[in-house]
Amino acid sequence: MMSLRLCLLATCLLVAAHASKDGFNSQLKPTKWLTSSELENVPSLNDITWERLENQPLEQAAKVIEKIYHVGQIKYDLTPTFVPSPSNVPVWIVKSNGKKVECKLNNYVEMAKAQPGFGEDEVTIVLTGLPHSSPAQKKAMRNLIQAYVQKYNLQQLQKNAQEQQQQFKNSDYDYTSSEEAADQWKSAKTASGDLIIIDLGSTLTNFKRYAMLDVQNTGAMIGQTLIDLTNQGVPQEIIHLIGQGISAHVAGAAGNKYTAQTGHKLRRITGLDPAKVLSKRPQTLGGLSRGDADFVDAIHTSAFAMGTPIRCGDVDFYPNGPSTAVPGSQNVIEAVARATRYFAESVRPGSERNFPAVPANSLKQYKEQDGFGKRAYMGLQVDYDLRGDYILEVNPKSPFGQRSPAQKQATYHGVHPAQN
Repeated sequence: MMSLRLCLLATCLLVAAHASKDGFNSQLKPTKWLTSSELENVPSLNDITWERLENQPLEQAAKVIEKIYHVGQIKYDLTPTFVPSPSNVPVWIVKSNGKKVECKLNNYVEMAKAQPGFGEDEVTIVLTGLPHSSPAQKKAMRNLIQAYVQKYNLQQLQKNAQEQQQQFKNSDYDYTSSEEAADQWKSAKTASGDLIIIDLGSTLTNFKRYAMLDVQNTGAMIGQTLIDLTNQGVPQEIIHLIGQGISAHVAGAAGNKYTAQTGHKLRRITGLDPAKVLSKRPQTLGGLSRGDADFVDAIHTSAFAMGTPIRCGDVDFYPNGPSTAVPGSQNVIEAVARATRYFAESVRPGSERNFPAVPANSLKQYKEQDGFGKRAYMGLQVDYDLRGDYILEVNPKSPFGQRSPAQKQATYHGVHPAQN
């Protein structure tokens, strides 16, 4: 009887083990990750609209984009086909007083050089990557332009503020502590330069165009205009190229084109939430990466939605860690635009150190003070010697930077200096 019981027990254990193995193996089958019915429910690129993405719940829209991206990597059947015509790409040359000179990509170099003093100091070129019909995009670009106008017009603003402060002193005006804190820009370093907005985003009138954008050929087109610009006497050492969303990769391709033609590299390329590239050519490397300029930095605000979690630069910043969206974002488009707003905040005089960050692999590791290396600052004044991945916390509303020092980590070794 005892031997019979042992035999039955052994048989049950074998059956259970076999069933467990089968269950485990079934979980490894791709059909368990994305069923045929789920695949059937993924909308066509023609059916996805910018309005739909803005109105959809954030997580739902993120999952749709993730599915399209990953399915597209299987056979590379989605080949990029859209390259905007230079005559259809609007360009704004923004003066220090905020006024804009409007032109097109095919003649902006001549228009820019016609502006008095152009190219004598730093030149910032921004490639937009979202449709200008989006309210979130409008606000982000307005913030960025205003920030650069303040930066490049700071000397006059400081002079006016000094005169006003002297008037207050003469009238025995008593400053409050909050006013003194808000006046930090008055002692910020002055700088002058030129701002150019290349509005690629305005040509992405529908999501299909966005998904089918030929990053390499569009980047080569932008790169040629940069070559023309330096041939007109603007040194590449003073050019800072900024790409937003999908245009971050266009900026990288432009940097490659510039280097291939001139043998020199641009000083800096910044990617503001580099996007997932939905269409690409097989057996071809592409996208923003370290080496596209002397220094490449990236800010990721929608890593698991329209953005990519993949490292794109010498240094990559992940506000609140790699996630679908940063705090306060209401939809996937706003999540992308937040990177632009964070960068704009860092451009504003006196706010250069609003975004302290620490090298870490996750927000959890950061919060547990288990990060590693030196504290640094995300944004315009990032240290060009930085390498690796940095985590920081941000606020859901403006001002987004927490400004206070990043949490001291167990292996904290000091602070990276800000770039002058």
